[in-house]
Amino acid sequence: MKSLQDSVANLKGVGPKRVADLATLGIDTVGDLLTYYPSRYDDVTPVDLATVKDRQKVTVQGTIVSEPLLTRYGYRRSRLSLRIQVGQQVIMATFFNQAYLAKKAQLNEQVTVMGKWDARRRQVTANKLLTAADEKKKSSGAVYPVNKHIRQVTLRGLIRQAYDDYWSVIPTLIPTPLRQRYRLLDRQQMIHDLHFPKDAGKAKAARRTATYEEFFLFQLRLQALRRARRQRNGNRILYHNDELKEFIAGIGFELTGAQKRVVNEICRDLREPYQMNRLLQGDVGSGKTIVAAIAIYATISAGYQAALMAPTEILAAQHAEKLSKVFEGTHVHVGLLTGSLTAKQHHQLATAIKDGSINLIIGTHALIQDNVEYANLGLVVTDEQHRFGVNQRQQLREKGNNPDVLAMTATPIPRTLAITAYGEMDVSIIDEMPAGRKPVETRWLKISQQSEALHFLEAQLADGAQAYIVSPLIEESAALDVQNATDLYQEMAKYFAPQYQVGLLHGRMTGEEKENIMHQFKDGKLQVLVSTTVIEVGVDNPNATVMMIYNADRFGLAQLHQLRGRVGRGDRQSYCLLLADPKTDEGKARMKTMVETTDGFKVAQRDLELRGSGDVLGNKQSGVPDFKVGDPVGDLKILQIARQDAANLLMTPHWDEQDDNQPLVLYLQRHQLQTHFD
Repeated sequence: MKSLQDSVANLKGVGPKRVADLATLGIDTVGDLLTYYPSRYDDVTPVDLATVKDRQKVTVQGTIVSEPLLTRYGYRRSRLSLRIQVGQQVIMATFFNQAYLAKKAQLNEQVTVMGKWDARRRQVTANKLLTAADEKKKSSGAVYPVNKHIRQVTLRGLIRQAYDDYWSVIPTLIPTPLRQRYRLLDRQQMIHDLHFPKDAGKAKAARRTATYEEFFLFQLRLQALRRARRQRNGNRILYHNDELKEFIAGIGFELTGAQKRVVNEICRDLREPYQMNRLLQGDVGSGKTIVAAIAIYATISAGYQAALMAPTEILAAQHAEKLSKVFEGTHVHVGLLTGSLTAKQHHQLATAIKDGSINLIIGTHALIQDNVEYANLGLVVTDEQHRFGVNQRQQLREKGNNPDVLAMTATPIPRTLAITAYGEMDVSIIDEMPAGRKPVETRWLKISQQSEALHFLEAQLADGAQAYIVSPLIEESAALDVQNATDLYQEMAKYFAPQYQVGLLHGRMTGEEKENIMHQFKDGKLQVLVSTTVIEVGVDNPNATVMMIYNADRFGLAQLHQLRGRVGRGDRQSYCLLLADPKTDEGKARMKTMVETTDGFKVAQRDLELRGSGDVLGNKQSGVPDFKVGDPVGDLKILQIARQDAANLLMTPHWDEQDDNQPLVLYLQRHQLQTHFD
C-alpha cells in the first residue's frame, strides 16, 4: 500500500544518485517532496513591451519564427538564440548555458519566455522557456529553493509525478471543526494549490492553510512533549525552606523583585514530582547566576548533586570561581571539569563526582563524557543554552534519573516569541536590573573618528579603568575590508606603548593561552584587551569601562548587545563605542538601535523585525524549526491562535479516539519518536 513515508526511490526515474541529490535538499520521502513548497511564484502574465522599462523583468508570449540557433563555446558554455513574434513585432530571446532547450524550442510553436528586457537591442536575456505543454501542467509559476545537485525543472517534474501517484493517500491533519472555523482547505487541495495554483488567489489560500497547519502541528508536538514530561516521574527535591532563606539572606544584597519572582517559580518546580524544564531569560547583568545559585543550593541541601554546563572553558572557570565564593562556608563542594585537565586530575575529580563528595560540578561538554558518572544528579543548569546542540543537552539529562533542567540565556527573545518558540518549556524572565546599575552609554562614530575614540579611551585608562577593543576577524581577509584582530593588536600595542600594556585574545588560541590572557587582564597586568567575539559571552571584569567595536555594522544586534554587556559590571559609568560606516539601511538601523536603548528585550524585538525569527532564534540549535511557509514574526497572530488550538485539543477528553483525529494521532506518534525538542 502506498504511503507518504515511501522513499523517493519509488518514483519513476529516481535512482541512487538522484536519491542522494534530493537528500541534499532534506527530501528523503514522498511526503518530504510534496511538502517542499515553492519559495515564490513567477508572474507568467505577458506584458506589453511598449510599457516596459530597460532591464525590467518581463514575461512575453509569442511564436518562434526562426530555427533555434545554438552556439557552443568554452567548457559547457552555450548561447541559444530564438526569434519570437510578439504581437506585431519580432524580438530576440537569448538563453545562456541552457543548451537542452534547443530540443524544446520548435519552429512555429507558441511559447512563454521570462527574463530581463534589453530596450536598446530589443531583446530578452531569458532564463525560462515554457511551452504549451508546460502551461497545461499549471506548475510553471512555482519557484523552489534548489542547489547545484537538482534543477528547477527536475524538481517540478518529480513533485508533479509524486502528486499524481500519491494524492489519494494524503491525509488531512487539521480537525474538521478547526478547518471549518478558519475556512481552511483540506490537505490534498492545499498541497495541489501550493505547487500548481491556477491563479494568485488559489496560491494565497493554500499558503494561509499551510501556515496554520505548520504552526498547529509544531505546537501540538511541543505541548504533547510538555504533557509527557509532566507525567514522567522526576525527583521531588524537598529542600529545607528555612535553610534556603538563611542562605539567601547571607548573599549580601537584596534580590530584585524579578529575581524573587523567578526564584519562587523555580523552587516550586523543584518540589513537584515531575521533571522541571524551565528557560531562564534575563538581560546581561540582570542576575541570572545568583538565581541559579539559589536553585543549586536548594538541590544540594536536599541531598542531590547539581551540574552547570557552560559553552567555553573561560566561562566555566569563571562560574567556578564566582560560585566557590558564593558557597564559601556551606556544604556545597565545587569541582571544575574541563577538557584541559590532566588524566590524573580528571580521574581524581571523576572519582569524587561518582562518590558524591563533589556535589556541584561545573564544566564544559566534558560533563557528558561516558567516563563521568554522577552519584545522584538532581539539577542540570545550562548556561547560554542555545550554544549547545540538542543531543548534548539530552546526554546531560540522561546522566541522572530525570534531573530537573534549568536553561539560562542572556540572549533576550521577545516574550511572545519565547513562549511560542520554547513551547515545551516553562519560561521565567528577569525583566528588571539590579538597583544602582548604570546603563552603558553607547556612541556611534564613523571610522574617520577613530582618533577621537582613542583619545576618549586614553582618558579612561588614565583614570585607572580598562578597555576591550573588538575586531570581527582574526586575520586579514581579501574578501572583507575590515580591521582584523592581529593587525589591530599590533597597531594598538604601538599606540599605547609604553604607558599601557595590550593583550590579544582570539578563538584559535588554546584554552590555556586564553585563560592566561584573561587572568592578566583581570589582574590589571593588561589595560587593553584586543579580541574577536570570543569575549562575547561570560567574560567578567568589573574594572573594564570601555567596549570599542571596530566595523560594528558587521555584527548582528544580539552580538553587539552581548559585547556591550561585558562592560558596566562595576560601579563606574561605562561606555560602548561603535566604529562603523554602514553601507545598508539595515546596518544603519542596527547602530541607531544600539544608541537608543540598552534594554535587551527592545534590542531583540528590533533584531527580530530586521532579520526575522530564523536568525534570531538560531534554529538548528534551539530546536525551533525553519518553518517552510510560516513566519513567526509576520504571522505571529496565526501562530498564537494555533498554539491555543493545539492546547485545547490536547485537553479535550478522548480526542485521540475520534475517527476525525486518527491521521493526527498517527502523525504525533511518528514525530514524537524522532524529534527531540530540548
